Amino acid sequence: MIRKLQHGRAGVALGQAKQVVVFLHGYGADGADLLSLSDPLGPHMPATAFYAPDAPEPCKGNPFGRQWFPIPRFDGSTEAQSRAGRDAAAADLNGFIDHILAAEALTADRLILLGFSQGAMMALHIAPRRDAPVAGVVAISGRLIDPMALRAEAKVKPEVMLIHGDRDDVVPFGEMHLAGQALQEAGFAAYAHVMQGMGHGISPDGLQVALAFMAQRLALA
Repeated sequence: MIRKLQHGRAGVALGQAKQVVVFLHGYGADGADLLSLSDPLGPHMPATAFYAPDAPEPCKGNPFGRQWFPIPRFDGSTEAQSRAGRDAAAADLNGFIDHILAAEALTADRLILLGFSQGAMMALHIAPRRDAPVAGVVAISGRLIDPMALRAEAKVKPEVMLIHGDRDDVVPFGEMHLAGQALQEAGFAAYAHVMQGMGHGISPDGLQVALAFMAQRLALA
């Protein structure tokens, strides 16, 4: 059963968008945490609708936040529970994406997934497994789940921008290299940007790189 995701929306009025950006928040946060990025991005991305869904589960590690799936080292869940949660959230998120594309009367090639931390993991996980490619994926401070399965399970190969702080103490900086290597070996066009001196967050230069990538993929320039 696909769960309906609560969400926020910003940008142009419904039906007027020429493209969509979907923000996927991190573990223990919610959609509002990233929807505020529409303020600095919006003026540079005209005719864009920004969506930010809440993850489907309450977060065991933060009772005021949400999670896409449990994380054993944070909440004591098992690996099996984590995988089951990830698979269920993937179905929910794919249903959400299909719904908003229909509502906006747009095709997948007009949609960007931008995820942070656990949201980046979800973006990297679902985008290659969808039937039609999205315009691009921006994965900030995340990692690639099960890289060994990517080559066999990928149906499509959208372009990917990986962005990571070199002082990240939550998701190790080395995960960016591992993700990039696995993506390229599987035939993806993958790019990377290092946020120098940045921990687990989004720096101004990281956001600027994300904006440039999205504008290029959506042909906004």
